[in-house]
Amino acid sequence: MTEFKRLSITEAHTLIKKQSVTLADIRDEMSFQQSRIDNAIHLDGNSLQSFIENADPEQPLIIYCYHGNSSLSAAQLLLEKGFDEVYSMDGGFEAWRQQLPTTG
Repeated sequence: MTEFKRLSITEAHTLIKKQSVTLADIRDEMSFQQSRIDNAIHLDGNSLQSFIENADPEQPLIIYCYHGNSSLSAAQLLLEKGFDEVYSMDGGFEAWRQQLPTTG
């Protein structure tokens, strides 16, 4: 069985710059509204099924949460739902925010 991959902040940033990826933020709505990685979409229990049905399963998918823990199980779930190339971002949004500026 295919497994999701873990990415460091630097690896995630490089992948985002290099090719078209889907960024999924699984933090709570308020945190997402306050600040996020550019072009990220918010995924939660209400939007998950619609996302699974409408997203391109062949486009690389990077999932992040607060610290990189919850994104591990979310990455596994989306891999099982048919996404080909799924990544969990180690350190989550907090590590990204410390290492790279965000504008969202």
